[in-house]
Amino acid sequence: MAYANDCDTADPVAPAVPATSPPVTLKILVAGGFGAGKTTFVGAVSEIEPLSTEELLSGLSEAADPLEGVGEKSTTTVALDFGRITLDERHVLYLFGTPGQQRFWFLWEEMCAGALGAVVLADTRRLADCFAAVDFFERRGIGFIVAVNEFDDGHRYEPEEVREAVGLGPDVPVVRCDARLTSSGTGALAALVRHLLCMSTVRSSSAALATRASSVSPASPASASPVSPVSPASSSESGEPS
Repeated sequence: MAYANDCDTADPVAPAVPATSPPVTLKILVAGGFGAGKTTFVGAVSEIEPLSTEELLSGLSEAADPLEGVGEKSTTTVALDFGRITLDERHVLYLFGTPGQQRFWFLWEEMCAGALGAVVLADTRRLADCFAAVDFFERRGIGFIVAVNEFDDGHRYEPEEVREAVGLGPDVPVVRCDARLTSSGTGALAALVRHLLCMSTVRSSSAALATRASSVSPASPASASPVSPVSPASSSESGEPS
């Protein structure tokens, strides 16, 4: 018996639902000296309750963490700060605030792995405290900007004055910010992203030029057409002096 025309019609196949791909995560570090405002910065811009590892300062830490210029500070970060910003449905920005004290600098190496760039917070009351962070990112080729956190009792300097004092090249942006304000913090992050995009463009152009230069090789001597010397007889025939 033939069942080809009598069999039940197969159920239509439901269209495959594309799997939702995970968002692309971008890692940014917020670094700087002790008391420069890193925890405040991360907390101001984060859309979630930031993860913080702050502990109370004690008398035992006074020798290691001098409070000149930041006498009102009562807590310190002993590991990291963490915050998150959703840029769009495909991109999420993760912020990692580094500890400022020298005895915790060993954590920086682990934290910078996979980092896209960094914001170095500078406190003009203790400007030298940001030198270590600047040197750290310069040595590793990680793009960064310097954001001058303008404390209420700090002197206001022009960005070019800070650039000269820190010894920055002309390609490193120096911006002003108030780490307490969300708009100011996101403005500093936007400046960092613009700087990173500019760096990426320059590197791509340099790589393209290098590739093009390597593909154009000079002609070898064997392939060059030999030039026959002109005999005195031919010179005379042409009317030129021999």
